[in-house]
Amino acid sequence: MASTTVQISKHTNSARTTVVTELSPMQKPLVIVGILISVVLLTAIVNTTNWTQGVLFIIGLALGATLLYARFGFTSAFRRLMSVGNVQGLQAHMLMLAVASTLFAIILSTGFSFTGTTPAGYVSPVGVSVVVGAFLFGIGMQLGNGCASGTLYNLGGGSSSMIITLVSFIGGSLLAAYHFTFWMEDMPSFQPISLAESTRLGYFGAWVVQMVAFAVIYWITVQLAKKKNPPMMKQLPTTTGWKKVIRGSWPLFAAAIILALLNALTLTVRGNPWGITSAFALWGGKALMATGIDVSTWGYFQGANGQALTQTVLADSTSVMNFGIILGAFISAAAQGTFKPGKIKPGVAGAAVVGGLLMGYGSRLAFGCNIGAYFGGIASFSLHGWVWMVMAMLGTTLALFIRPLFGLKNPKPNDSIC
Repeated sequence: MASTTVQISKHTNSARTTVVTELSPMQKPLVIVGILISVVLLTAIVNTTNWTQGVLFIIGLALGATLLYARFGFTSAFRRLMSVGNVQGLQAHMLMLAVASTLFAIILSTGFSFTGTTPAGYVSPVGVSVVVGAFLFGIGMQLGNGCASGTLYNLGGGSSSMIITLVSFIGGSLLAAYHFTFWMEDMPSFQPISLAESTRLGYFGAWVVQMVAFAVIYWITVQLAKKKNPPMMKQLPTTTGWKKVIRGSWPLFAAAIILALLNALTLTVRGNPWGITSAFALWGGKALMATGIDVSTWGYFQGANGQALTQTVLADSTSVMNFGIILGAFISAAAQGTFKPGKIKPGVAGAAVVGGLLMGYGSRLAFGCNIGAYFGGIASFSLHGWVWMVMAMLGTTLALFIRPLFGLKNPKPNDSIC
C-alpha cells in the first residue's frame, strides 16, 4: 500500500508542468526596451487608427506573454502525442477548447460586443482545400519547429531559426494567395457547416455536443497514457508567490484557460476570433506591391483583403495582434532571463525553410492555422476546425519520418522527458 502511494505521488508530481527552482537573472535592460517599444507602437496604433486597434495590440501582448510563460505548444503537443503517446498537451487543448466554446456560445448566441461590431465565428467550407491545407500545415509545423503562434512567440522569445520560418511562412502564404482561385473554385467543397447554425441543435445543443466530444477525447487520452506510460514533458522552472507571474513559468492548464479567455475577448472587441496567418499574406502582398508587382489582381486579394493592401498595416487587426504577440513574448523572455538567441544549424535552417513554406501555403488553403482554423474554428462550432485537427495530426505523423532527414530529433518511448 505504501509503495503504491509513493508511485502515485511520483506520477502526480511528474505530471506537473512546472517545478520550483533557481531562475536566471532578469534581463532588465531588455525588459525596459521591450516596454518602451510597446508604448511607442501602441501610441502609433491609436493615433493612426483608433483605440479598438490599440486594445487588440494589448490583447496581443497578453497572448504573447501567456504563450511564452507556459511554452504553450500546438506543434509539440501533436508531436509528443503521435510519437510517444504523451497526452499532456492535447489535454490542455481540450480544456482550452471547452472554455472557449462555452464563452463563444454565449457571445455568438447573444451578439454581445464591446465595440458594437456583431460577433461572427470562423465557420469555413469543408473541402479538398481544407484537407490538403491542414495536412501540409501538419508537416510544416513539425519541420519549422513551431506553428503560427509558436513561430511568433518563439521569435519574440529569442529563437533565431524562427526568423527563417517566418520569412518562409510569408513566402508560402503568397504562393497560396496566387493559387487561391484554383483551390477555392476548381476544387470540390461543401458549404460552411456550423454545428450550431447549420443544424437544429442551436448554440446550446452544439455546445453540449462539443463538451461531450472534449470529454470523450480527454478520457481516451487518460487511457492512452495508462497504456503507453509515456515520458512526461520537461518541467519548466518557476518560483513561488506572486513573483512567479512575472519571473516563473506558468502551469499548462492555467495558460489554456487564459488563452480561451483572451480569444473570447478578441471576439467581443473586433467581432472575429483570434487569427494570425492572414497578416502574413498581407505583409508579403505589400512587400511585392512595393517592388512593383501588382498582386491586387490575384483572387485572394479581392474585397477586404485587397482593401487592406492600400491601408497602413496598423489598420489590420491581425497584424497589430501579431506585433503584440512578438513583443509580449520578448518582454516575458527577458523577464525570465531566457532571451538568448543562438546559432542556427544548417539542418534546422533547411527544415525552417521547408516548414515555413508548407505552413504558409497550407494555412491559406485551410482557412487558417492552428489558431484560426483549429482553435477558432472548433470554438466557433465549425466542422472545418475538427477536420483541420485530424488532418494536421496525420501530417504530423508523416513529418516524424521526415524530421530526421534534417537532423531533427523525435521523442522516444525510453526518454526520461519529452
